[in-house]
Amino acid sequence: MSSTDYVLLAEQIATAAHAGQFRRGGEVPYIEHPRAVVSRVGEDWEAQVVAWLHDVLEDCDHTEATLVAAGIPQHLVEAVALLTKTGELPYEDYLEKVAQNPIATKVKIADMISNLADAPTPKQIQKYAKGLHRLARELA
Repeated sequence: MSSTDYVLLAEQIATAAHAGQFRRGGEVPYIEHPRAVVSRVGEDWEAQVVAWLHDVLEDCDHTEATLVAAGIPQHLVEAVALLTKTGELPYEDYLEKVAQNPIATKVKIADMISNLADAPTPKQIQKYAKGLHRLARELA
């Protein structure tokens, strides 16, 4: 499979998984959020795959096994899993986990920027500012 094929496969999986879901306010289809995240990761095809899929484990019926079975490479599924919040970890520990993987870090930064561009609450602004500050250390 080519890099383009993997990106298209991830887009198809995300589009089907998020069908019928909407962003805050209930007007914008949820798939527009992963699309925005993809637009912020540049030409890195692996980051694009992870960006498309970054919410499917958390918000949909997919598992790591179903993504691998669909043809997503294991190392990219692992990055998606790192981005998946389970509620078990405090936010700071979650960020430390994400920071262990360069692809997950890149996608999480793009995710936070996308969330900040989408009418965030003051609490969300503080949360994402903290997250960006933490993950930016990995880029220095």
